[in-house]
Amino acid sequence: MQATPPPSLEGLAKYPKMTSWFRPDVLAKLLWRVIVSDLFEQYADGRLIVAALDTVSDQELVDRAQQFMPGKSNPPVWVLEPDSDGAIWIDFLADLGDGFDATYAIASLLSQETLTIDSHVTRRGQMLFMGGDEVYPNAAAETYRRQLRDPYDWAFPDPDPKSAKGPPVYAIPGNHDWYDGLVQFLALFSRKVNLHLGGWRSHQHRSYFALQISEKWWIWGIDAQLYDDVDQPQKDYFSAIARGMPRDTNIILCGPEPGWLYTRKPNSRSLAVINEVGRIALDANKGLKIPLVLSGDTHHYSRYVGDDSVTQFITSGGGGAFLHPTHQLEQTIDLNREQDGFSWLDGRVKTVSLGVDPQPAPDAQPKEACYPTRVESIAMLKGNFSFVAHNTGFAVLLGIFYWALGVLSVHLWWDALYAIPTILFIGFWVYTKRQEGGSLKVLALSAMNAIVHAVAVMWLALFFRYLNVGYLDPAAWPRLSFLLFAAEMVVFGGLVAGALFGLYLYASSRWWNQNHNDAYSAMRLDSHRNFLRMRIKADEVVIYPIGLDRVPKRREWRVNRAGVGSPPPVYVPISPLAPRLIEGPIAVRRAL
Repeated sequence: MQATPPPSLEGLAKYPKMTSWFRPDVLAKLLWRVIVSDLFEQYADGRLIVAALDTVSDQELVDRAQQFMPGKSNPPVWVLEPDSDGAIWIDFLADLGDGFDATYAIASLLSQETLTIDSHVTRRGQMLFMGGDEVYPNAAAETYRRQLRDPYDWAFPDPDPKSAKGPPVYAIPGNHDWYDGLVQFLALFSRKVNLHLGGWRSHQHRSYFALQISEKWWIWGIDAQLYDDVDQPQKDYFSAIARGMPRDTNIILCGPEPGWLYTRKPNSRSLAVINEVGRIALDANKGLKIPLVLSGDTHHYSRYVGDDSVTQFITSGGGGAFLHPTHQLEQTIDLNREQDGFSWLDGRVKTVSLGVDPQPAPDAQPKEACYPTRVESIAMLKGNFSFVAHNTGFAVLLGIFYWALGVLSVHLWWDALYAIPTILFIGFWVYTKRQEGGSLKVLALSAMNAIVHAVAVMWLALFFRYLNVGYLDPAAWPRLSFLLFAAEMVVFGGLVAGALFGLYLYASSRWWNQNHNDAYSAMRLDSHRNFLRMRIKADEVVIYPIGLDRVPKRREWRVNRAGVGSPPPVYVPISPLAPRLIEGPIAVRRAL
């Protein structure tokens, strides 16, 4: 597949903006995809099919994992060459492929041969790792083209389209990549002929991978499907890799979800999945260590430190999708809860604590390892006060429900007194329970929400009924009266319902630790982008968490006629991008 020629600025205006998650047609399509994928994946797992076709020996699997190391047999493809100081550089990001502007801005930073961040000169990663959810909201060929391939092709123009040589790119799928049964993901990243993602090249054979990066460091990427499940061929794969690894080496473990953040999430097994693969490394009895665990899925940056003072658990999901909050982050998380099915490598890490910037500015207060800051996160929540403006279609949908319930209020008043609160309660409870679980808090919030909306519906219905009767005789003009009442309830009911829904999202996220995903997806914020750049040397990984506070608006991009950048991207912003260090750098060393 050839790269898409870059369009004019007028053509670029047609590229997707941030997904409007509350738009009724998007909700319907996403619900349908979830239902179909749930049914399909019960009977057909793409990972099993790929593994069954990839019939190679254990030694071949290990050779693939080591193929980029110096001295191997593939110099025409790529060789990991240490810099003048003997270090290897790699990049990690996750949750990209949503709106063009944020995805392209991060791709532009990743592509630059050198990037100076707060006086630290960093090098482009000799490998690029994508940690899941490469597109939003649905996996489709056109979505991957417009929201992944095109931005990366234009940010890092392919220097030699006929050559297989270029920095390797490896990816694990997230839930959005799985919504088509992994068909498009495998077609791109696991193809026989290398995918050219701009100047990057794909080489993976399955939806999970293991690679040797240096003499002392490897990286493992896990595919947990939609059900927090590691299939048997994947377990066999990592077992073969572990047996073939040198003794006393280190593993950077990449999972599709930050299980340490999801230990309170209903029915979540994401920590158990990462732990299960980590156990495979330990069971090899070769002194393998896992001092660094990475993930995306939550669209912010946060870093937790294990009580062994070594192991770092880092979430970096800032590749392009809408921003997630940080104000709800727990200060300390208990990972040693076997009664709930949680533990980390047989208790090697029992608790994790939110990190503190190891290199704060002079005379500055200790800064928590999260981005955006908690204060910024809470301040952004106020955007839900404009819920109707951001989500007009959903407000209209709520107005239609208000109209239907209003008809009940007008014609069956006494029945409406109990029927409307009951209907609303069931709706809110089912909606919230799916995401937040069936706790008493969810029950109480659903009941409160139902009462507030029931009062609003009935008051509006009675108000418009008596208002209309004063000007229009329903008996003489039944159709006109019906349409007038419908229009009033849909328009004004939608405004009231939308405002109340936005207020609920604000309050539940700020004070009750609920609905964080919906509260922030409703606002579609594309600020505070982030990715990880890592410098690997001997037993140490130095992590540079790179943040981009502001993403240029669509109107702020220009064709790069001056050829600025190395390599020069196709589009550049009017004002240069201003990346900065979120914290650190952070040094991660092998545990004794």
